[in-house]
Amino acid sequence: MLKNFIKNKRGAIGIGTLIIFIALVLVAAVAAAVIINTAGKLQHKASVVGEESTKQVASGIQVLKVAGYADTISTNAVLNISNTSVVINNSKYANRTDYSQYKYIKGIAVFVGPNIGDEIDLSSTIITLSNSNKKVSLVYSGIIEYADTNGTKDIFKGLHLVGNNDSINTTVINITDGTSVNGSYIVINNSNGIVVGKDGWVLNDVPKFGVIVLQDSDKSTHGEHPTINYGDKVVITINSGTIFEPGLATRDKLSGEVIPEYGASGIIEFRSPSVYNGRVISLQ
Repeated sequence: MLKNFIKNKRGAIGIGTLIIFIALVLVAAVAAAVIINTAGKLQHKASVVGEESTKQVASGIQVLKVAGYADTISTNAVLNISNTSVVINNSKYANRTDYSQYKYIKGIAVFVGPNIGDEIDLSSTIITLSNSNKKVSLVYSGIIEYADTNGTKDIFKGLHLVGNNDSINTTVINITDGTSVNGSYIVINNSNGIVVGKDGWVLNDVPKFGVIVLQDSDKSTHGEHPTINYGDKVVITINSGTIFEPGLATRDKLSGEVIPEYGASGIIEFRSPSVYNGRVISLQ
């Protein structure tokens, strides 16, 4: 009787131990599955963060050079914009006073290129500029000139307001929704307002910049979202005569950034010369 009791007790202990062992195995399996799943998620997140960090560090835009154009009249002064038309007074521009020394820089050309890395969408790029009087933020205007095939004799020709025929005193562009063209003049009319441009330059007083494409082998700048990649070179055009009316004076300090959607920003920082002896001035 006693022997049977001891045998039954040992069997019960063995079954209990087996149940505990199976439970431990199940708990370990569940824990291992949770750990493996968590590790996979963390690895994926680390990979995404690593790619974004690489883009942020390696990508970006660099300012290669900055040049200015001096004149005696701002482009906005010869424009008459209504809801139906834009009138450019060519004779007023042609008859402006010309000096051997100028007081103001009316246009700023910022030569830029991308860093080694991902593409830069110029339509998502922002430019900030500030001098002693004001700070501005500029966005892409839609005004773009392609000089990557035939080149250009004058980067600043967009600021020369002359008609297609020298005998024409005024140029009239009838405004419609979308884009209107008259010779080299372009008018864009949409929900963002009216933008008047010529040869890659914005002419009226709006916080926008234009683009002149100098090098683009794969034509990535063509289209609604002009994009630059490694090897491309473009000029960002800023009408300082309208944005910093009447323009950038001598000994004036200008600082700012060319800020892409992601990646490092290009730096603009210079002090203008004490005298503008010519029209084209190297600034940075």
